[in-house]
Formats: sequence, structure tokens, C-alpha cells
Amino acid sequence: MSTALALSDDQASAFDTVTEMLRGAGIDLDDSLLTPPKSSATSVMAITGKAGSGKTLLLSELYKALEAAGVEVVSGDYESRRRKDRRTLAILAPTNKAASVLRFRGVPATTIHRILYTPVYDPEYERIAEWLAGNGDRPKVEGLTDEALDRAHAFYQTNKSIPGALAAAGLRGSDFITGWKRREEPLDIGFIDEASMLDDKQFEDLKDIFPTLLLFGDPAQLAPVNQSGAMVFDKLPEKRVMNLGRIHRQAADNPILDLAHALADPQVDFYRFEKMVEEAASKDDRVVWGQRVEVDLMARSPVLVWRNATRIRLINAFRAVYDAPEDRLIEGEPLICDGLELPLKHRKKRLDLEARGLIKGAQVVYLGEGRKPGFSRLHVIGAEDPQVSAASIVKIEKPDEEEPFIPYAARMGATFLHGAAVTIHKAQGSQWETVQVFAPDLYAAARMNRTEAGQPLWKRLAYVAITRAQDRLIWVVRNRLSKPTGPLRVDDLRSVPAAKLTLASEDPA
Repeated sequence: MSTALALSDDQASAFDTVTEMLRGAGIDLDDSLLTPPKSSATSVMAITGKAGSGKTLLLSELYKALEAAGVEVVSGDYESRRRKDRRTLAILAPTNKAASVLRFRGVPATTIHRILYTPVYDPEYERIAEWLAGNGDRPKVEGLTDEALDRAHAFYQTNKSIPGALAAAGLRGSDFITGWKRREEPLDIGFIDEASMLDDKQFEDLKDIFPTLLLFGDPAQLAPVNQSGAMVFDKLPEKRVMNLGRIHRQAADNPILDLAHALADPQVDFYRFEKMVEEAASKDDRVVWGQRVEVDLMARSPVLVWRNATRIRLINAFRAVYDAPEDRLIEGEPLICDGLELPLKHRKKRLDLEARGLIKGAQVVYLGEGRKPGFSRLHVIGAEDPQVSAASIVKIEKPDEEEPFIPYAARMGATFLHGAAVTIHKAQGSQWETVQVFAPDLYAAARMNRTEAGQPLWKRLAYVAITRAQDRLIWVVRNRLSKPTGPLRVDDLRSVPAAKLTLASEDPA
């Protein structure tokens, strides 16, 4: 098979095993032949491996092979009209950020939550979506020029995102999406990235939607808090789990991943590991031995910590150096969505906000007050349609105070914590170009001699924190904060829509 040329031996072996599983589901990748599934039973398989082992490359190659065989990829942002003979694939991640990392690599991924609901498109703009998806002729739409349609088409050829393509034409989500409905029919195949983050309930929900599931996960990461150190693929039969053991050249040449893999050596204690970090920093500028937290980075790349007390202390220091007043937020402050406080009667609004990316753990940048009291204008990092206006409950936690300070409080809506620093647990599934790891917290974990799943907790924390860095790792060794080089900015996040249409449930921004 031609894909074998691009894959290592263990990747090729895993590819062949998945190919056999898919053949049982009625999808023959060798002959590009699609037939009805042979069984209604759920089939689950996992591909595991540490950072750099090529899980994402394998996922991408499998996606390309399925698409070439005629399987329709359902991205969550638009679903073409159903055909009786169609076979479907959805590629999912637990968070917006994790999904955006895959999309950046050309894989049309969406969040697990987003696939539970499907958007309802305005019929006029649905014609554009059908055309982009290859199911209709080029439409004529009042108010959109041929140049705008050309921009949409060019964007879709590269990114495979319907909302992104329509945004390139000068539209925004509230122009063409009129609402959301829960998925009524199951899909065929689900690829789940960052599967180490799944809890048992999410796993069961996915099995209800997908008769064929392929999990991609890193067994060295931290298990979900409520899973007692176990990951969902730990419970699969041994023959259903394929481990990628080889670290590829491009990964082996990366000093950040070298440090991450050094943590597997039982002879490496915290002191020896810090010495390795310091030595790596002296040889390669991709690793930095930091004497202080770089405050300029905290607005878009939070400091990763272990303890909540450290997180709260760093957040308040961040706000202090930017002269942020206690009674309000300033534009550019980072927030983390902590969930939605909405009663059941507001189910439609909940679906709208969650589908727009406001799910628990979403990273958000505050853009300013909305037009209604209690509303905030927000940019959801990694979301396909990132500009959102929502009723907000913002909580600023204070050191040594049980109750948080609340500068903004709608009666109900999306709840937020400050996002200048986050716990390593919450950072799982996300990646940033530059990551700052607060080493004194990991030293505290090492001193406590705590373990998780048979491994020292500080090593699991360090591994997750380090592998969040795409290009540069800053290992912060002192409890100090630098001075900002300028004010917080939002100009790079703003997008001006061509029209001012909004959903009836939205605050016009």
C-alpha cells in the first residue's frame, strides 16, 4: 500500500490492523469499496504512543485513505443532506484547542460536544454550503459577489471548514446558522484524538453514536480526575490496543520531546531532571531556563501549574502588573470557560453557546462589554467561528479568600475563571507555541512523593506540561514576574463581519 512509504514499521502495522477492522465495518480501503456494515455491534480499537511517536501522522493518513475511498467526512460545522448509501467519518477532540491543532495540520476535526449537535442553516446560505461540499452547482446569492464566493471556495479547498469559508466571504455564524438540533441519527466511524482525556460517560456516549471507534491517546498523560488514574483504553482487550513505540527523527531532534521522554527513566529524579533542562537550555534556544514568568505570554499562553493556590497567586500578579481594576476586566484578559449556568428551559441557548465553542475548559479572550448588562464580547480560541457575545459570570479568585470576586454577573450564562494561569490537568489537549512551566510547583509534588498509576506524580505532571509546547519551552525556576513590554492587545483577534444579523438569542455585538 502506498501509505506504507510514509509510515514507519509500527505505524504501517497499525494502519493494516485498522484497515482490517474497517473491512469488517464494510469499508475496503484497498479497493475503495463501500458496503453496508456487516454487524451492528460496536467495535473499538486504540492506538497509543508517547509524544513524537506519530499518532497524528497515522490519524491523518487514515483520514486521507477513508476520504479517498468515498467516505464522507462530517466536521460538525455542516452536514450535507443524507444519502442512504453514504458512509461517514468524524474526527473529534475533547477541546477546541486540540481540534484546532488537528485542523492546522489539514485534518477536519471538531469537538466531541459539537458532533452531538448539528447546525440548522438558513436555506439561502445552505446552497453555498452544498456547493462547497461538492453537492450542488455554484449558487447566486443576493448580497454576495462572485469574488466573495471565490474566496469562500479557495478557503474551503485548503481548510474544509464551511463556517471558515463563509467567513472568508464576509459572513459570520449568526448570518447563516439559525439554530442547533441534537443529532438524530448515528454516524459510522469516529476517530478520537487525545483519548486519554475521555471519561467513562463520554466514552459511552461516543459508542452510542459510532459503531466503529478508533481512539488515539498517550498513556503517559494524566487520567481524568474522576477516573482513579485509569484511561478508557486501559480497559480494552490487549489485542485491541496498538502501541507506537518508535520516536521519529523529527521528534528525536526536538529537545523538548527529549526532555519529555527522559522522564521515563526511573533513575531520573527531580534534581537530575532540572539539570537536564538547564543543560538543554545552554545548547538550544527552544528550551529556556527562566528566572521569572514572562507576563507578556500569559494572555495567550497560560502559565502551567500544579496547585490552585499558585494559579490564583499568578493570576492576581498578572492583573496587578496590567493595572486591571478589581471591579471590571480590561480588553485582552484571558478567561477559561468553567461551564454554563442555565436552567433546562433555556436549552436552545445552551446548545447555541456550546456549539459555538463555550464548553468547559475553552480558552477565551475578553474583547469588551456587550450591549446588554452582564453580556461580554469574547473570542473563543480555536473555535471555527470564534466571535461570541454571551451573558457572562466572571469569577476572579483571590489568595486566601474562599469566595471569588465577581466583576461581571449576569443572572445566568457562561461562567468563567481567569486564564492567565491554569492547572496542568486542565491544559491537557491544548498546545501553545510557547509554554511556561512553573517548576517550583513540580518540585512541591516531587517532595510529597505522590504517585499516580504507578508513576511519580511530578513526572506525569512534567510530561503533560512539557508536551503542551509546540516550539518553545520556558522552565520557570523562580517565583517572579516580569514587567509587561506593552498593554494587552486584541486588535489581532477582531474581525468585522459584512452584515450585522444576529440570532434572536444573541446579544448584538
